[in-house]
Amino acid sequence: MRSEHSPAPSRRAVLRVVGSSMIGTTIEWYDFFLYGSAAALVFNKAFFPAADSLSGTLLAFSSFAIGFVFRPLGGLVFGHFGDRLGRKKLLVISLLAMGASTFAIGLLPTYGAIGVAAPLLLTFLRVVQGFALGGEWGGAVLMVSEHTDTDRRGFWTSWPQAGVPTGNLLATAVLALLATVQSQQAFLAWGWRIPFLLSGLLVLVGLWIRLSVSESPVFLEAANRAARRGTPEQPPIVRVLRHQWREVLIASGARFVENVSYYVITVFVLTYVTDQLDLREDVALRAVLIASLVHFVVIPLWGALSDRFGRRGVYLFGAVGTGVWAFVFFPLLDTGTLSMITLGITGGLVLHGAMYGPQAAFMSELFGTRVRYSGASIGYQLASVVAGGLAPTVATGLLAAFDSWVPIAVYLALGAVLTSVAILFASETSGSSLRADTTDAAPTSA
Repeated sequence: MRSEHSPAPSRRAVLRVVGSSMIGTTIEWYDFFLYGSAAALVFNKAFFPAADSLSGTLLAFSSFAIGFVFRPLGGLVFGHFGDRLGRKKLLVISLLAMGASTFAIGLLPTYGAIGVAAPLLLTFLRVVQGFALGGEWGGAVLMVSEHTDTDRRGFWTSWPQAGVPTGNLLATAVLALLATVQSQQAFLAWGWRIPFLLSGLLVLVGLWIRLSVSESPVFLEAANRAARRGTPEQPPIVRVLRHQWREVLIASGARFVENVSYYVITVFVLTYVTDQLDLREDVALRAVLIASLVHFVVIPLWGALSDRFGRRGVYLFGAVGTGVWAFVFFPLLDTGTLSMITLGITGGLVLHGAMYGPQAAFMSELFGTRVRYSGASIGYQLASVVAGGLAPTVATGLLAAFDSWVPIAVYLALGAVLTSVAILFASETSGSSLRADTTDAAPTSA
C-alpha cells in the first residue's frame, strides 16, 4: 500500500530541477569517464611506460582505481554537510572541484618530460576527481527525488542517472573523433589533451544552470522541524551507522554487479578489443558510442517501469540478466566485427540500465531525510571501491593470468549473485514518502 503522497510540484519546476541535475551530472561523469578511456588508450603510454603494453595498462588502471578509493570519503564529507547545510551548496562545490582537476590533467607534462612526477601528479588529480564525484551523485539524485511526486519518482530520478551514459557518450565521442581524424602519433602527443581542456567550458555552463534551482523542499521542512525541536543532533554519519546500517549494506550490495559490469563493458572492453583482439582504437570507441546512446534511452524506461512494477523486480531482472550475459558478451567480442562487438556492449548496457534506472529512487527511499545524503552516498560509494574501481584492474589481471575471458565472466556472474541477494533482503520501496524525519527510514529492510 502506498504511503502518504507528497504535494505535486509544478511540471516546470520539476523539469528545471531534473534538467539541472542531469546536466551537472553529465559534466561530472564526462570528466570521470574521460580519465578511464584515456587510461586505456593514452595514459599507459604517456604516464606509465612499461616493458609491455599490458603492464602499462595495469598501472594506468591502478591510477584509475585510486579515484574510486576516495569516493566514499567524498561521500562522507559531502553527505555530512549536505544533510546539515543543504543539497544545493554542496553540488556547486563538487562541480567546481571536478572541473578544475580535469582541466589540470589536460595541462600535465608527461613522463618523458618530468619523469616520475608526472604519474604522481596525475594520480593526485585523480584523487580530487574521486573525492568530488563521491559527493555529486547523492546530492544530484536527492535534489530530484525530493522535488518530485511519489508516483513518478522512479522515472524522474532516472534522468540524473542517464547523465552517466551521456557523460560517457561525450567523453567517448570526443576521443573517437580525435582518434579518427588524427594520426596515432599526434593523438598520443597532444590530441588527447583537448577533451580535458574542454571541461573548463562545460563546468561554467553547468555552474550557471545549477545555481538557478532552489533548495530541496523536503530538506528545508526537515531542517525547520529540527530547528524547532532545538535539541542537538548527532552527526548524520553516526545516526546512519547506528540506526540504518542494514540499509547501507543493502545499498552497497545492490550496487556491486551494476558497478562491476559497467566498467568491464565500457572501460576494460577498450583494452580487450585493442590489445587482445589487435583491433584499432576507434572500433571499440565507436561500439561504446552506439551502446551509450541506447543506454541513455533505456535508463528512463526502466525507471518508469519501476514505478509501475516496483523497484525490486526490475532491479533483480537486471542483476540476473547481467550474470547470464557475461557468457555471451565475450564470444560476441571475439568475432572481431564491429556489429557483434556493438551488440555485445549494447546488450550489457541495456541490462545494466535495469539496475541503474530504479537505483536513485530505491536508495533515496531507503533513508530518512536528515541522513539521506549521508546514507545514500555512503552506500553508493562504498561499493565503488571494491566493485567499479577495481573492475578494469581485476579483469586485466585475470586476462593476463589465464589468457581467457572465462574467469572474467565468472567474476561478473558471482557479482550478480551478490547483488541479487542484497535485493532479496530489501523491502519494496516504491511509493514510500520521503518526508520521514531524522533517522526514520521510509521502509524497513527485511
